[in-house]
Amino acid sequence: MGGRGRSRTQRKHFRQGRENVWKRTKSDDSAAAATDDANGKTNQGWEPFATQNPGFDEYYKEQEIVSPEEWDSFIEYLRKPLPAAFRINSSCQFYLDILLQLENDFMKSIQAEDADGFEVDPIKPLPWYPDNLAWQSNFSRNQLRKSQTLERFHEFLKLENEIGNITRQEAVSMVPPLFLDVRPDHFVLDMCAAPGSKTFQLLEMIYNLTEPGTLPSGMIIANDLDVQRCNLLIHQTKRMCTANLIVTNHEAQHFPSCQLHRHHSENSQIGIRQLEFDRVLCDVPCSGDGTLRKAPDIWRKWNAGNGNGLHCLQVQIAMRGLALLKVGGRMVYSTCSMNPVENEAVVAEILRRCGGTVELVDVSTELPQLARRPGVKKWKVRDKGQWLASCNDVPKYRRTVITPGMFPSGKLFEETSEHDIEASNGKTNENGDANSENGVQLMDESLAPPQNLEAEVSTLPLERCMRIVPHDQNSGAFFIAVLHKIAPLPAPAATEKKPTSLPEKIDSNTTQPIKELDEVKEDNSNVDDIDLSGEGDVQISEANPDADLLTGVGEEEEVPLDNDENSINEENVKKETKPSADVKKTASGKRKLQIQGRWRGVDPVIFYKDESVVGKIIDFYGIKESFPFKGHLITRNNDMNHVKRIYYVSNSVKEALELNFLAGQNLKIASVGMKMFERQTSKEGTSAPCLFRISSEGLPLILPHITKQIIYASAVDFKHLLKYKSIKFSDFVNQEFADKAMKLMLGCCVVILNRENGGSSDSLQEDTKPIAIGCWRGRTNVSVMVTALDCQELLERVSTLVSAEAKPEVSEIELDNTINEAPANS
Repeated sequence: MGGRGRSRTQRKHFRQGRENVWKRTKSDDSAAAATDDANGKTNQGWEPFATQNPGFDEYYKEQEIVSPEEWDSFIEYLRKPLPAAFRINSSCQFYLDILLQLENDFMKSIQAEDADGFEVDPIKPLPWYPDNLAWQSNFSRNQLRKSQTLERFHEFLKLENEIGNITRQEAVSMVPPLFLDVRPDHFVLDMCAAPGSKTFQLLEMIYNLTEPGTLPSGMIIANDLDVQRCNLLIHQTKRMCTANLIVTNHEAQHFPSCQLHRHHSENSQIGIRQLEFDRVLCDVPCSGDGTLRKAPDIWRKWNAGNGNGLHCLQVQIAMRGLALLKVGGRMVYSTCSMNPVENEAVVAEILRRCGGTVELVDVSTELPQLARRPGVKKWKVRDKGQWLASCNDVPKYRRTVITPGMFPSGKLFEETSEHDIEASNGKTNENGDANSENGVQLMDESLAPPQNLEAEVSTLPLERCMRIVPHDQNSGAFFIAVLHKIAPLPAPAATEKKPTSLPEKIDSNTTQPIKELDEVKEDNSNVDDIDLSGEGDVQISEANPDADLLTGVGEEEEVPLDNDENSINEENVKKETKPSADVKKTASGKRKLQIQGRWRGVDPVIFYKDESVVGKIIDFYGIKESFPFKGHLITRNNDMNHVKRIYYVSNSVKEALELNFLAGQNLKIASVGMKMFERQTSKEGTSAPCLFRISSEGLPLILPHITKQIIYASAVDFKHLLKYKSIKFSDFVNQEFADKAMKLMLGCCVVILNRENGGSSDSLQEDTKPIAIGCWRGRTNVSVMVTALDCQELLERVSTLVSAEAKPEVSEIELDNTINEAPANS
């Protein structure tokens, strides 16, 4: 349960978080009141954010996303704030306790208040999410202030989220991973992963049914273009404490191929020769109008050019995902947009490009309680104030922006067209102003091609796609398509230009992040307006779906990151360079393996092979030979004499790292592995037999495999350790426990809660999920090496677990007085 270091952080990355547009500050209210009084006007108080846009209404009425009879209900829900939603982490130790607490405590308490006249929607599980692990609540800040139960529930959510036992996430954002059908042995690629809520969900899936002390055979690569958002992704996923994750920093449409060269393949002993994926999540950058309920500022920024400017990028990312997908694998394409140009048009285009090697899967019978609608088969394109039903309606000067793939038929432009006209860019209206719509310059209608009002109809089975709309189940909007790769993709025709979405190799100079694209996806925050078309059409804006604008549970203020080598240094990643000078060619023309990392500013991934240190760790903790230990340790520090942290990787990640190294380090790795050991730098620590202590993140994995430095504490002693953090040997209630603690070697130790009648036996007693904490056996005391939040959460859990046990030998009040009179410090 790591990832909560509070020392040196990249907090500056998150200081400019998305403004809570639903709330006006007091200073704004005061300023408004002063202005009104000065002008002699009546102060109207707080005014809601504008939630209307005529262009939006016209566009979606024409596209017939919903029927005319539903339009009023559709718009009504779009103007309401979004309910908060969260998931229980099914891989956490206490997920059943959390589920029971929600069902038996909070639900009943809130319903009781409602029965007494306090009206509030009770919290409830999402009916379509498996095993009641996803929940939704809908209450305002005002209700929160008036209800002690809601306030207690709110504090519960904040604590459990920080620890990693639950994840705040918009309800519809949870849907795409559910259709991936992920299993523990799968290699999964999340192409546009930040801020990491879906990646966390995928990690839970590969850890499903995994036995304690073991790791799944699969892994996940989570990628994002932006360096700052990669740091947010690292922070989010570190709460999972996993050795099966690699975080990379690449443009999704140029995600590198990683395969062995022929001369390496002959001699290499690693299990994989090319990095291919069983599952790919392609949650692409989009215009984000499905997030209007939590980001009402999109209303004023929305225009029809948003989707047009992103269509080609979305196709490129999807095609790259399919190229990296194994034959027989599944890819989910998703957006948080309602626009057919970003959704059905993209799916239709990639089906045409793949030429029968990819099929659109009908998943209408899966998740039957999820309200969804089939994809549409006809739509139009809106450009420069004109409706275009066919690519032949597109003027010649706009054909680099409005491509044939945006239309249902996908037919190419006809060579001879009477509509090949030049734009008149200086035409003004009767008022002397340039023609415009939502700030976009219009074509002169006298020069426009005749309007074909009848939209084309696609012959592809696009009804197998699904669209979630807000008024069906009080949610946001989302689009999902499930694709199955049944054969290798066809090679590009010789007459066609090589698509940028399918590069064979990437030079390091070509992978530099593009600022225009760095923050425009469903789960992104801090998004600026951008222009992708060069025509001034595109303004991308959206919010973080994991934010709860009602209760403050999801507000991102400052998100601290670990002070370790396993993250990107933004200051040094402003510019990528060619491979280092250490990469030289031999006389035969073959390159030597690179000694230093390829990517400037990113710490290299180095396998830790200091036999003396590794041997001391194995001997000190009594690590069993059956545990795959040697060869699975890595560090991010070139100087082996000053390594502060040692990370552990699963066998699948180990093989991927070896493949990446032999293939020329194509992957730009931002984070990898689980922090297993940390160097103890205190004066007392340097005199210990082993300088490295077990980290909180790695303890659950390694605990079943260590045989030394373990002691078992009664419930009373365990709770007092959590409460006071450090206790002298003489102050423990159980003298047998104190004696065994004194016999341990100086250094790190593990204290395990013994649930058997408050004793301190020397075995786990068939406890498959022991409650354990890392401690330091000092010269006179035992000190806890766990964060304050973890101590708080564990103390509550332990108090609940042992509430029915017999009374302790010494009253807790008496012991409290003893410790308070003579506190012990490590």
